Amino acid sequence: MRRLLLALLIALLAACGQSQKFNATELTGIDWGKDFALTDHHGKLRRLADFKGKAVVMFFGYTQCPDVCPTNMGNMREVMVKLGPYAERVQMLFMTIDPERDTPQLLAQYVPTFHPSFLGLYADPVTTLATAKEFKVFYQKQPGSTPGTYTVDHTAGSYVFDPQGRLRLYLKHGETPDHIVEDLRKLLAGK
Repeated sequence: MRRLLLALLIALLAACGQSQKFNATELTGIDWGKDFALTDHHGKLRRLADFKGKAVVMFFGYTQCPDVCPTNMGNMREVMVKLGPYAERVQMLFMTIDPERDTPQLLAQYVPTFHPSFLGLYADPVTTLATAKEFKVFYQKQPGSTPGTYTVDHTAGSYVFDPQGRLRLYLKHGETPDHIVEDLRKLLAGK
């Protein structure tokens, strides 16, 4: 019994000394966020399998967001620049949580302004809600001065899938582009 306790203590101490594998929160092995069926801003139905072989970063937001969404999208633009040639192996997806205002045409104007490879995704309100639930994303309208000027409170982080299509990371809002680049390179290297 004493040997077992000593071995357990040594294993715990060794684990404490190990460095973290990723900068982002690791989600490897979770049982949600496995797939989606959404239309991109070109009108094409997209599933996660369409991006097999690429790391996929998925962010839930809306085009009229005053701060969080453009900040995250701007950070991802910087990530793509810093990745250099590796950027071809990364797909950024912007899923709207405001299907009432974010038309495919508006997404087609908004999303690619951050980077030409970024895709905007949309669905009807029922599918949007179901997709958000699948990814544990919270969103709720907050009334504005007129019915069309509402804002939407929402989860501010992004989800990252590895090239095999497994959900692996949660990037919190404000994560630095350098940390994101480091994590994406690890995923692209098969870690």
